Amino acid sequence: MRLLGIVGLCLLLSACFSTGNSAPRASGPMPSDTVQTLASVNLPSSRLNSFAPTNKFLQCVPYAREVSGIEIYGDAWTWWAQAGQKNFQRGNRPQIGAVLALRKTSRLKLGHVAVVSAILDSRKILVNHANWGSDSRTRGKVHYRQPVVDVSPNNDWSEVRMMNTLGTFGSMYPAHGFIYQPREIAEAN
Repeated sequence: MRLLGIVGLCLLLSACFSTGNSAPRASGPMPSDTVQTLASVNLPSSRLNSFAPTNKFLQCVPYAREVSGIEIYGDAWTWWAQAGQKNFQRGNRPQIGAVLALRKTSRLKLGHVAVVSAILDSRKILVNHANWGSDSRTRGKVHYRQPVVDVSPNNDWSEVRMMNTLGTFGSMYPAHGFIYQPREIAEAN
């Protein structure tokens, strides 16, 4: 019953920054206080493997591999193609435990991967990921339950805006989509 109340609260709060049928791209950053509240809601992420705290500098790839259980190696931008070659299921709908794979760009020279920790609605998720930020306070660290918004015109998660460490939504990034956990890993967690 408590979980239903939490999910209801989350859905109610997510409506605070809903933009109806239009994509969020035209409306600018979402109110950070609403998103901070959403990011702090305690929803279960049981499909994620545990990750021991560390003071070591972390890259997104080893973090995503350990937490999701998806055994792919190499730069983040290569994960999408590798997932296809290794018969991992891929798609454009988020699932808890799936890896969101961002494309290589001039700003993301190696791409980026993040693990879905919660689904708020069809266009809003929370992710856990490492090495997202622009300064020494944020680089190389794990960031938990960071909001991500689908801003693609077709609601297919091909373009996203991720909350930055300042609590606002930054640039739009092109995304490949989601790489799903193998059934045995998802069921084990």
